[in-house]
Amino acid sequence: MNRILFICTLICFLVPAAQAQYSANVVPGAAQTSRYLPLLKNKRVALLVNQTATIGNTHLVDSLLKLQVKIQKIFSPEHGFRGNADAGEKVGNSTDAHTGLPVVSLYGQHRKATTADLQDVDILIFDIQDVGTRFYTYISSLQELMESAAENNKTLLILDRPNPNGDYVDGPVLDTAFRSFVGMQPIPVVHGMTVGEYAQLLNGERWLKNGVPCNIIVIPCENYTHNTFYRLPVRPSPNLPNMAAINLYPSLCFFEGTNVSLGRGTDKPFQLFGAPGFPKQGFSFTPRSVAGAKNPPLKDQLCYGFDLSNAPEATPEKGRRMEIKWLLEAYRLFPEKDKFFNNFFNKLAGNAQLQQQIKKGMSEKEIRKTWEPGLAKFKEIRAKYLLY
Repeated sequence: MNRILFICTLICFLVPAAQAQYSANVVPGAAQTSRYLPLLKNKRVALLVNQTATIGNTHLVDSLLKLQVKIQKIFSPEHGFRGNADAGEKVGNSTDAHTGLPVVSLYGQHRKATTADLQDVDILIFDIQDVGTRFYTYISSLQELMESAAENNKTLLILDRPNPNGDYVDGPVLDTAFRSFVGMQPIPVVHGMTVGEYAQLLNGERWLKNGVPCNIIVIPCENYTHNTFYRLPVRPSPNLPNMAAINLYPSLCFFEGTNVSLGRGTDKPFQLFGAPGFPKQGFSFTPRSVAGAKNPPLKDQLCYGFDLSNAPEATPEKGRRMEIKWLLEAYRLFPEKDKFFNNFFNKLAGNAQLQQQIKKGMSEKEIRKTWEPGLAKFKEIRAKYLLY
């Protein structure tokens, strides 16, 4: 059996790793209404939320309206208020059909709430489930909302939620020459912080615009630590449908910066990778136009590659890390090396170094060694702002 067939067979028939023990006792900040309702009394409220802002099975907006909170408007991030738009898809302003509230998109050209947006608002609320990576854009939306709040002298109430990848810190730290909406600050790919902790870091390190801090109030989670494995009750975005995808996301998102499919347009996004030019052996899939991935990379093309949905990396375990072995293997198998990377890769990596390291044939161990100084420095900074 040749090496490629052996790898493909191994992946396809891997015995699933022992299932992680997910905690059922975590209480997110939103569910602790008695702690923050007094802050909203007689206040005009705006919320930056999406479909993950729930108390049990009820959306936070619906719960607050029933509690007579005066909601002025809803701000929405990437993927929209209901969370069903494609990655990067333009989402305009609208009216929520269920509540009649105006929905103001803070994604695309209008990313920051303006003075006009906030003139009829006394207090802001942020409640969005993050997945703990630098390139997942909800923390970029959080930063820009904090800056808007600071500039307009508004308080921001952050209803904290667990980080499903919050038990480790890994990956290259962003070089600020590569700032973008998928990486705004010098943090590693996996930062190991909740949004409440990250907001404290943005304030404490004076990383907001002009170093002006935002007046934040964080309602922390109960029964959560950074060693807690938390099963998300609602998918955080269309292409993260389950915990396998969420756990693999930090490692596989790099494929967004290549001409390799990571499974968008299949029933296992962020759990597969492959390309038409890979060896025609073992696992295969064909990306199609589907809800949440209307025009996926390599649409309608037969791809050969790997199914990681049952691999150990899809299940959290103590001491886990971000894996780059799949990226290195994909580059090795890709027939036209000069067409492997696209212009998005360096933004995702947060530097130009990783692409060059892969092209040079450096090993995973050698590449990881170059991350160590930046990770050590970041961990010292991170420690100052941890709540759990």
